Amino acid sequence: MTYSNYRKAFKQLKAKPIKLKKFLKHNVPKKRSCGMATKSCSRCGRIRGIISSYGLGLCRQCFREIATYLGFKKYS
Repeated sequence: MTYSNYRKAFKQLKAKPIKLKKFLKHNVPKKRSCGMATKSCSRCGRIRGIISSYGLGLCRQCFREIATYLGFKKYS
């Protein structure tokens, strides 16, 4: 299961609290102390493609949208 879709099963398990508790015990993503999943985009929350240089903390898609406002120019 990916990091975002484990919550989709909550709709079916709302009526069964014991099974919900067991589901959460085994399927919630664990907290990470290192690696790719520790950083996320400060604007949209994506985990992949983070640009951390200059202290940005943005994913590449968000960076492309707001790069001109930040003062970056495209030279080619």
